[in-house]
Amino acid sequence: MKKTLISAAVAASTLVGPAAADDIDTVRAFYSDILTAPADTTEARYYELFSPEIVSIPTPPGGPGAQGMLNTIAFLGQVVPDLTWTPEEVITLDDNRFVVRGTARGTPVGPFFGVDPATGKSFEIMSIDILTVTDGLISHIYHLEDWTGAVAQLTAD
Repeated sequence: MKKTLISAAVAASTLVGPAAADDIDTVRAFYSDILTAPADTTEARYYELFSPEIVSIPTPPGGPGAQGMLNTIAFLGQVVPDLTWTPEEVITLDDNRFVVRGTARGTPVGPFFGVDPATGKSFEIMSIDILTVTDGLISHIYHLEDWTGAVAQLTAD
């Protein structure tokens, strides 16, 4: 059994070429450089990782396209300044598409999804993202976050 698993891992690693390795680095940088401590994210860094024509589904609260993503990330950085977003598992679908199961943690300091005033409590939620990287930039992202779970944690007695 071990030999089969090792052989499968070696075979899979040979399928991932240099472009895919760079692409997965772009995906990981999204979580470490953009979603973790988003208040520190610069617009320049954002555009090093995201296509100006990015398609985000569902449309983020900040609006469509690249500006909508920037608006949403800026909001998260202001309201949850200690936000961390950890990719727990990354699955490569093909050369440029990835599924990421992540964990977001943070403590809102202001109104957050209807929780107002801030309770001082923290949340920990799961997210699932499907990302496409085109020419080294994230061009498409389908995302689902458990914001209902975050609100439940923030308002629990």
